[in-house]
Amino acid sequence: MAIGERIHFFRTLRGMTQKYLGMALGFPEKSADVRLAQYENGSRTPKADLTAALAQILEVSPQALAVPDIDSYVGLMHTLFTLEDRYGLKICECDGEIHLRVDVFQGKDAARLHEMLCAWGEQAAKLKSGEISKEDYDRWRYRYPEFDTTGHWHKVIPSQGLSDLLVDELKKQPGKEK
Repeated sequence: MAIGERIHFFRTLRGMTQKYLGMALGFPEKSADVRLAQYENGSRTPKADLTAALAQILEVSPQALAVPDIDSYVGLMHTLFTLEDRYGLKICECDGEIHLRVDVFQGKDAARLHEMLCAWGEQAAKLKSGEISKEDYDRWRYRYPEFDTTGHWHKVIPSQGLSDLLVDELKKQPGKEK
């Protein structure tokens, strides 16, 4: 989720208008709502100092507004919080262990994420059972969704040879340029 979407999410969660938040940031009343709309729709990106001020007014961490990264534990946590907000990711405890699950009833994005995670789970199970090698598993993960064979998310990409053959055949058809 981009920073503009996060600003919009927290602003509406707090019940603030664009004008109110813009004025709280110190923008003139005349242009406060326009300025906030520019950040929310992504036509402008707030600099670090403005992001910090937004976070303070919205009572969130600046990392909650920024596109979260996973290069730090705090960034990872905010990434997970964003997944909760957007895709229905939930945290729960089962047999004394913490688990993450997707609430598929939270909406179509949650249902899609669930399907994608199921496809990942299938590949992980195949690796565990020895049906596929670690190399096959990594190939699937690192090129996802290209090699997803569940049929829902993968895209068919013809080989270069097949692509060249098709182009040559199309050129041979009457009325086509050669």
